Amino acid sequence: MNKKIVIIVLMVYLILAGEKYSWADNITLQNWQWHGFAAQGLIAVDGSDFVRDDKGVSTQLTELGLNASTQITSNLRFAAQVVYLDGGNRYFKGGRVDYLLLDWNFLNTQQWKGNLYLGRFKNIHWLYSSTRDVPFARPSIILPQSVYFDGFRDIAVGGDGGALKLTYSDDKLGDFDVNFSYGTSPLSKEQSQLILSDFAQGRIKQDLDAQASLYWSPALSQWRFGLSLLNSDFSYKGAQQDLFTSGKFSFQFYTLNALYEGEQWEFSSEIYQERFVTTGFYHPAFLKESIGQGMYVQTRYQLNKDLTFLVRYERFYSNKEDKKGEKLQQSSDGLIPSYFAFQNDLVIGASYDFDNTLKLRLEQHWMEGGARLTPIVLPNPQVNDQRYWQITALQLMYWF
Repeated sequence: MNKKIVIIVLMVYLILAGEKYSWADNITLQNWQWHGFAAQGLIAVDGSDFVRDDKGVSTQLTELGLNASTQITSNLRFAAQVVYLDGGNRYFKGGRVDYLLLDWNFLNTQQWKGNLYLGRFKNIHWLYSSTRDVPFARPSIILPQSVYFDGFRDIAVGGDGGALKLTYSDDKLGDFDVNFSYGTSPLSKEQSQLILSDFAQGRIKQDLDAQASLYWSPALSQWRFGLSLLNSDFSYKGAQQDLFTSGKFSFQFYTLNALYEGEQWEFSSEIYQERFVTTGFYHPAFLKESIGQGMYVQTRYQLNKDLTFLVRYERFYSNKEDKKGEKLQQSSDGLIPSYFAFQNDLVIGASYDFDNTLKLRLEQHWMEGGARLTPIVLPNPQVNDQRYWQITALQLMYWF
């Protein structure tokens, strides 16, 4: 996380907190709300390096988190969350700050509500983006990778900058949510190599991340419909001894989504298209643009208050003009197999709630393709030599 953002947010927080309380009073636990989670599981991947390079059962399914918030004034709140993750090749192992922000409720009427978030804000633009960081809250252990790609997890969870949320409620028209955010996320060397490959000795930087979304819930309806837009730019500065040269990446992502939440049934789906442009990087004159497409449909059924079942089907193509990957294999002189151009997933799962704080989740994935296996830019066909592969995951989650 950007150190300047942390310092600014904390300074503003301390100044404002001092106006309402004495410093000693404000740091007492009575003025804070604390929550946390601990999740540990077993995961077995057969046929890919989704978690680790070799096969077998792994314990690299660890998620620990602690979040806190306090109300500074009647319309100003401070909130933060730190987590520790160990997911093998899915994301780098270690701690990180998911969010650290000031939440200003600047508008609050019978129909309108407005919030401005400053600092490291949370992504609230996709169906599960605001809950993906808490294992207890998301619908599955592993979310649809075409949208919630674990390799981009720390970039997609939030950003350093500002976000705006406006809500309008009408008895006839329903509820409308309008969201906008602008910021960037720092990338460590480990994150850079996770995305680009271990051969990349330089550093990648996010120059821009602008997102907007609109959600509509019809009056007296259990449906919610949404549209989201993302524009993000990255730059790579090559090292003196580097396989790659300096370059730029431009990424646009557009989604349409729908969510139904009934008494026992839940249906959700996201349909999306992405544009990815690479300038330089492989060599100074390199230029490539591709349009990717995908979708998933998911349903959950709550058999009783404790037991819930899940089924999901997902398809993703990194280039809609090369869905079978023939051009990809040909352009790489056969070094990159065709199945790296797509990734499909069929999931069945179940979760059991022992009580309000303890949950056990189990899921089985049948995968085809490797378009969402790290590293993305330079795939590893030596390890990922199977077109079809499977994931079996079991995770016990505790929330407090």
